[in-house]
Amino acid sequence: MRHAGLIVLEAGPAAKRHCFEIPAALAGCTLTDLLAQHGFPLNTRCGQRGWCRGCMVELREGELVDASGEPVAAGVALRSCQVYLPPGGRVVLEIPERPQIGAAPQVGETFVIDVPCGFAPLFPPAAGRDTGFAVDIGTTTVVVLLVDLTSGHVLSRAGGFNAQISFGDNVLTRIGAGSSPTVRRAMRRALVEQTLAPLLHKACERAGRDPSRLAGGAVAGNTTMLHILADVDPTSLGIAPFTASFLEGRVLDAAGIGLAACGFDPAMALQLLPGLAAYIGADVTAGVHATGMTFDLSPSLLVDMGTNGEVVLCVDGRLVGCATAAGPAFEGAGLSSGARAQTGAIETVRLALAPFEVEIATIGGQPAAHNAGICGSAYVDFLATGRSSGLLLANGRFDRKRWLEIPSEYRIDDAGGLAFRLAGNHGGPGPRISEIDVAHLLQAKAAIGAGIDTLLDVTGISARAIGRVYLAGGFGMHIEVAHAIGMGLLPGFAEQQVRVVGNTALAGALLALLDRGALEAMESLRARIEVIELNLQEAFEDRYIDHLSLPDVDHT
Repeated sequence: MRHAGLIVLEAGPAAKRHCFEIPAALAGCTLTDLLAQHGFPLNTRCGQRGWCRGCMVELREGELVDASGEPVAAGVALRSCQVYLPPGGRVVLEIPERPQIGAAPQVGETFVIDVPCGFAPLFPPAAGRDTGFAVDIGTTTVVVLLVDLTSGHVLSRAGGFNAQISFGDNVLTRIGAGSSPTVRRAMRRALVEQTLAPLLHKACERAGRDPSRLAGGAVAGNTTMLHILADVDPTSLGIAPFTASFLEGRVLDAAGIGLAACGFDPAMALQLLPGLAAYIGADVTAGVHATGMTFDLSPSLLVDMGTNGEVVLCVDGRLVGCATAAGPAFEGAGLSSGARAQTGAIETVRLALAPFEVEIATIGGQPAAHNAGICGSAYVDFLATGRSSGLLLANGRFDRKRWLEIPSEYRIDDAGGLAFRLAGNHGGPGPRISEIDVAHLLQAKAAIGAGIDTLLDVTGISARAIGRVYLAGGFGMHIEVAHAIGMGLLPGFAEQQVRVVGNTALAGALLALLDRGALEAMESLRARIEVIELNLQEAFEDRYIDHLSLPDVDHT
């Protein structure tokens, strides 16, 4: 089977691997770029800097060269963004399913709306224009809802990975890349042509409606995503004092962003929702409104745990918020077996000692393959049950005595240190969680915990004084709340305080689409919120260090 010069030699069995032959005529750019150009994009999460394992492939036959021209021999796993096909070369590769962007993601399409909503569509239906759409543009995934503007009913949904992943897995990487107009427009094309347009077409097909019936849409997203969509230089977002070029709601049209070339009416409008700050974007504005937290009689807290971590606290009508530098660790970035939430990834882990027992479950319910990735919810489970069972010490290290009680097939002790194998053959490959992985996860949870503690301190209240903790974001939908509390991700809270509300960014976009008054309410939040810059808080570093430990557990 051919793909514009790429020859698929074979398709693997249960592991779902593929082998490709790349003709020598395609020499001259990185292997990652070659694969992306021909329909096989990989998760170059670090912006092709060679820092992550998102584009790992195995060289089966032939020879590649590194940036210095030194040959890379066959039979080794390598980062495809750091190697090139030499002139006259021929290679055969094996590419696991896990690094491929094409692997089906678990997209956050579920949400809860807790605020009254009128029905005054942002785009009033007219002859031949009776359909609208709500969009959440996330750093990792994009979700589309198709809506009947005459009834307010959701007609269909579609979601997938944001193709900008190939430019980096976090906003800081994309901010840096976006300083170049050429790269910024390439990122916009990736979003519009490879992600948004196909999802809109898919949603229209599922609903049985022609795209010509689309009147317009409401769009939520973080500040960086909306700057790139609007072709606005995001550089100032990454440099102190971290200012946005715009935060107010803004209207774009299909012609201006390139959607018209994908089969949509050039005049079709896209209403960008307002943001609150450089790192507290329109997705959070939408979440604050959709949860109705500003109307709660008791203090309430919104914790949005996606690729980034944002926290907003409301106390007696006062709104304070912060963005935490949690990074994408809970999406698997930088971890030895980390993966985003996608079909086949391990999503649940239950660990017990005396007697030893480990239980794992994957997304989709299939048996864990030897190359299965581990997604964020499973890491939360492991930290919580590893700590409660006594395997993990407070500092995240394995207790050496308890370690030896584990059956040998689950123990790994090699040059990379100690690691716990979840599945796979004894002495062979398999998804694993190492002490180094745990250290990265503790850094991510410490950032969120310290951010929450800082807002509580600023407002002078305790965690137990919070009436409701709204846990938002696709990640929040899949974690067990008790485990999130047990490993310190939600420090000091009780289970009954926490309500999982799902993709509140999408919920807010839907509300704005159905009720133009919601858009006005979101605009008013910009004047109310007090943004706390964590790096300027004297006690933040101490709080962060405190949260680098796992909570104390009574093992008696």
